[in-house]
Amino acid sequence: MPVFSGNTPGASAGSRPQGPSSADAASGFPSPSRDYFDGRIDLNRHLIRDVTSTYIVRVSGDSMSGTGISDGDELIVDRSLTPRDGSVVVAVLEGELVVRRLRLTGRGIVLAAEHPGYEDVLVPDPDELSVWGVVTRCLHHV
Repeated sequence: MPVFSGNTPGASAGSRPQGPSSADAASGFPSPSRDYFDGRIDLNRHLIRDVTSTYIVRVSGDSMSGTGISDGDELIVDRSLTPRDGSVVVAVLEGELVVRRLRLTGRGIVLAAEHPGYEDVLVPDPDELSVWGVVTRCLHHV
């Protein structure tokens, strides 16, 4: 018996899938929730709060691997949100976009890496810090 036959369950032969849909896949016992499957899923509705100010940024590097953000992941970044202490942000540092955790400390503003191989950056002049947006989701390939 093939693992995947290429046909969508319940579809007639020769029909094509109609895009992403929502369904539960039990890894143990079958779930009764599959009886309530309601068709297509709108990822914008589930992942994006404000379509006009949301962007996807691809990660390059491993400075945030301690938070589960890996090289090649795609981040959903909302530019309309106000960054707070502890927010993961995309900031402009020395003319380049970087992903770091924003920390507001007694020493000042710190852009903290989540990897022991990277130094935290103390921002000497808060007026020169530009936070491009706040990360709301990480899309990780498996």
